[in-house]
Amino acid sequence: MKVLVTGFQPFGKDTMNPSYEAVKLLPDEIMGAQIVKEEIPVVFRKGGEAVQAAVRREQPDIVLLVGQAGGRTAMNVERVAINCEDCPPNFPDNDGNTPQGEKIYADGPDAYFATVPIKAMTQKMVDNGVPAVISNTAGTYVCNDLMYHLLHQLHNEFPNARGGFIHVPYATIQNYPKFASMTIEQMAKGLQLCIEASIENQNDIDAASGATH
Repeated sequence: MKVLVTGFQPFGKDTMNPSYEAVKLLPDEIMGAQIVKEEIPVVFRKGGEAVQAAVRREQPDIVLLVGQAGGRTAMNVERVAINCEDCPPNFPDNDGNTPQGEKIYADGPDAYFATVPIKAMTQKMVDNGVPAVISNTAGTYVCNDLMYHLLHQLHNEFPNARGGFIHVPYATIQNYPKFASMTIEQMAKGLQLCIEASIENQNDIDAASGATH
């Protein structure tokens, strides 16, 4: 078995991105599965194309994309990616792109749901002391763009592979005292637990995880 795990390059004013720093700490093998690590640019379309190229090259069984969501308070396992690129005001991607309400694929569905076991992943992190929740929005920035590109590709090219996206909060070493943070080591622990849960569970577990807002 092979698992492809990606993290992002630094973006905005930050000089490091905890998503890829955590990915780099993962072992090269987990539960007998080979772990392939890839760094992805924070650029609309280009990032998604880089993921798709890596998937075609590596032919993984599982793909986990990882990105930073500063301000979130836990590891967020994303449920859904939407067919929309909508850049926040004054926050272009690393190539200066600022799409406003554009479709990622003109002929694509409105949304794709993650095909990894999001409830099992979240529960395994919580059971092992890593704060984690299921998130029902990956936003409309490059993270969502990446997740949609991946799931569109898997649906059309690699239907037997599974994929999903995990958001991490700020890293403690980034020193944003007004926001929740987590050590990169704890993020890496959470990612390893997610990989283990994905290997252990072809289908997701039954667990309450809904939200009222």
